[in-house]
Amino acid sequence: MVAEDVAPPETEAPAEQAQTHGGKPTVACKVYAPFKVYFEGEAYSVSAVNATGPFDILPKHHNFLCMLVPCNLKIESPDGEKIIKIHRALMHVKANRIVVFMDV
Repeated sequence: MVAEDVAPPETEAPAEQAQTHGGKPTVACKVYAPFKVYFEGEAYSVSAVNATGPFDILPKHHNFLCMLVPCNLKIESPDGEKIIKIHRALMHVKANRIVVFMDV
């Protein structure tokens, strides 16, 4: 068997690798409460406010966990901007995925 005839094994992309939409990197995002999903999909960025002030989460962000204070959660997605009013929420960022648990 000749080396050129051997195809390399297929490998899956690591979970933390950013997806792209139109060449722009995205991060998986889900915002939900116990009985309602407010947003689920890809996002270019997510902006919110915690006790230390406003911040943004972008694709490939380091692991992050915080409580959100009352604010407008802003999600920039391929479908446009979405604003969700937050009263109390927990934000968890890990492996290029943002999860916001509302009403906790």
